[in-house]
Amino acid sequence: MKVTIERSALSKALGHVQSVVERRNTIPILSNVLLQADGAALTLTATDLDIEVSEEAPADVAGGGATTVSALTLFEIVKRLPEGAQVRLELADDGNRLQVSAGRSQFSLAVLPDDDFPSLATDDLETRFSMPTDDLRRLLHKTRFAISQEEMRYYLNGVYFHAYTDGDTPLLRAAATDSHRLARLDAPLPDGAASMPGVIVPRKAIAELSRLLEDAEDHVEIAVSAAKIQFGFGPGRLTSKLIDGSFPDYERVIPKENPNVLRVETKDFAQAVDRVSTVSADRTRSVKLALEADNLRLMVNNPEAGSALEELSVDYGGEPIEIGFNARYLLDVAQQIDGGTATFRLSDPSSPTVICDEEDERALYVLMPLRV
Repeated sequence: MKVTIERSALSKALGHVQSVVERRNTIPILSNVLLQADGAALTLTATDLDIEVSEEAPADVAGGGATTVSALTLFEIVKRLPEGAQVRLELADDGNRLQVSAGRSQFSLAVLPDDDFPSLATDDLETRFSMPTDDLRRLLHKTRFAISQEEMRYYLNGVYFHAYTDGDTPLLRAAATDSHRLARLDAPLPDGAASMPGVIVPRKAIAELSRLLEDAEDHVEIAVSAAKIQFGFGPGRLTSKLIDGSFPDYERVIPKENPNVLRVETKDFAQAVDRVSTVSADRTRSVKLALEADNLRLMVNNPEAGSALEELSVDYGGEPIEIGFNARYLLDVAQQIDGGTATFRLSDPSSPTVICDEEDERALYVLMPLRV
């Protein structure tokens, strides 16, 4: 293998693939990136056995071939090379070293055989469709905050995607919950996606995909089976195993008729919650909301740290009510509201509250209250 590649192209591709590599591995080759030179491109692939990220970069290939080398080491070397440098990668004749050179800099890196590099099979991805990158980016961004961190309930450790029909409107719906809060988002159902199975994409794959979509083109090609999902964007591709479990029937926890409606300026509300929560107990960060006749009082009482009170003028004509929430959960939802006004639909102090964005009817959030 003998390749010359522009430093920025190599650095960008390495940056995209190397983050999937676990820093501590009991299987040495999983610390490596697979380099495959063919035609006029260098393809880089990294995996942790659950997720595989691959990207193609343009290169001058004088000799084809493949090998694997430490992903982190190569990335750190390339990052430190001068802008505009031409990087030469050449596999030694005995196949035991990769020579990396640029200008007067030369490195000799240990390699492992490419034949030992594992690959996620994708032959069974029978459902295939394309969707706008902006739609997918939005679904991920507005649901990932609600993914559960509790490993025991592994089926909540991802975002659930499925086809859904609302009346006569076909939708692609994404949902995530940790049992304390729920995020549910809709997007137009892409052509060819109606037959897709309901799938739970793992938390790490969601994080990697969100990062990769920052540089993606207008559309993402998606292929799905009951066990795997693949996202293709330009020269890059992410393949992930799916969580083998059943996502709960989240629609059952969404109240259908919460009669007390609060409308509040999102920015003012978030800032007030942030201020009063500074004296909340570390464990719950609970904040009490007291509502009556166009007035909202946010209150915190912590016997150890003190108390806080702030009032806001709001649009509220429902019954007087006092209800508590985790401040961090309130702030997380507020960050997802694109419009200037957030709408809270409440019932009583012990029932779930629905939060909507008045400028995005396809987004819905649910918060479970706290006893305060």
